[in-house]
Amino acid sequence: MRTKSPDIESLTKEALRLRRRFRAAAHRQGRRAWTREHVMQGFVVDVGDLMRLVMARSGSRDAADVDARLAHELADCLWSVLVLAKLYRVDLEREFRRMVDTVARDLARGPARRTARR
Repeated sequence: MRTKSPDIESLTKEALRLRRRFRAAAHRQGRRAWTREHVMQGFVVDVGDLMRLVMARSGSRDAADVDARLAHELADCLWSVLVLAKLYRVDLEREFRRMVDTVARDLARGPARRTARR
C-alpha cells in the first residue's frame, strides 16, 4: 500500500521546525541566528554542491557515494526553498501552479512563442 506524499504545507512546517532548532543551537553557542540572507547564501552553496554531484553522476568529476549525496543535496535545496518562501511570504504552492500553467500555455502556443528560459 502506497502512502500519500506530504504536501508543501506539511513539508514547510517540518522545514520551519528544523530552522527553529538551528536558531536554538546558534543561541546556545553564542552565535547569531541566520537571517533570510544567510539562508539564501546557504542555498547558493548547496546549489554549488549539487552541481558538483550532478557532474560526478554524469562522470565528469570523481566523488564517492554520489547517489546518496545527490539525494541529500536535493533535500537541502528543497529545505532552503521552503524556508525562503515562508520568510518572504510567498505562497509557494500557488506560485508553482501559476508558473506551471503559464509555461504550459506558452508551450501550447508553439515554438515561436516559447520563452528561452528552458
